[in-house]
Amino acid sequence: MTATLLDGRALAARIEASLQGEVDTFATVFHRRPRLVVVLVGDLAASGSYVKSKAAAAGRVGIDSDVVRVPASATTEELVTLVAAIARDEQGPADGILVQLPLPEHVDTVAVLDAVPPDRDVDGFHPENAGLLSQGRPRFVPCTAAGVQRMLIDAGIETAGRHAVIVGRSDIVGKPLALLLASRGPGGDATVTICHSRSSDLATITRQADILVAAVGRPRLVTADMVKPGAAVIDVGINRIAGPDGSGKLVGDVDFDAVREVAGSISPVPGGVGPLTVAMLLANTLLAAELRAGRG
Repeated sequence: MTATLLDGRALAARIEASLQGEVDTFATVFHRRPRLVVVLVGDLAASGSYVKSKAAAAGRVGIDSDVVRVPASATTEELVTLVAAIARDEQGPADGILVQLPLPEHVDTVAVLDAVPPDRDVDGFHPENAGLLSQGRPRFVPCTAAGVQRMLIDAGIETAGRHAVIVGRSDIVGKPLALLLASRGPGGDATVTICHSRSSDLATITRQADILVAAVGRPRLVTADMVKPGAAVIDVGINRIAGPDGSGKLVGDVDFDAVREVAGSISPVPGGVGPLTVAMLLANTLLAAELRAGRG
């Protein structure tokens, strides 16, 4: 058996095409376009690349975007003050505010993220938005978790009554995805298990999964013997390792070549969940603009 490939790029393109029409309608009604402001601290190459891809995607659907670049030496207080100024629309309407992670070690990341008003928090990290999600009335859902659920729905992978195992308990992916998959309705009603670094006999647990999500940040952690035959395997990991020629190579948390011979469906890295994360960010930005305009 060779697994069906879950093409995140193709799905993201369809989402963007739909969003483009909705953004155009918003612009016609309100005489402006939704606007996303990204705060980029320091000059990490990976962060710069992510921000560039987000800006390009925003441009494709007609969302205005701006990047506020801040030196790596910026303090927590300076960043909190900057976020507050952006939220006051001092440089134009900021419907969505995103602080690109990771931040330098000397910065209190939680304090900076909490400074983003919950109605502009298009990353879905603010405790108010996390609380709404936990109560089954989500506003902004963390983008990667939302992208995984959207991928499952689009592929027709049944979640109701199925056992979903998530490897990774981060606030960004693991926890919100568990809430989504356990919620009522499409893409939900699953029985969910979260595994982490303290879980005993990980392989025994993952082999029980009808849906297995790897989101822990360890290259090729999930091997073929850890996967139930026919399971849907979603790889959230993005890890850069040295290639055979010494150049960098992106791989996921799943041993793709081996696991695809066991799984029923599998998402690749790159080209799987990554593009959907960006697409969900754009959807959240449009929603934020609509809520501010009184249309949400």
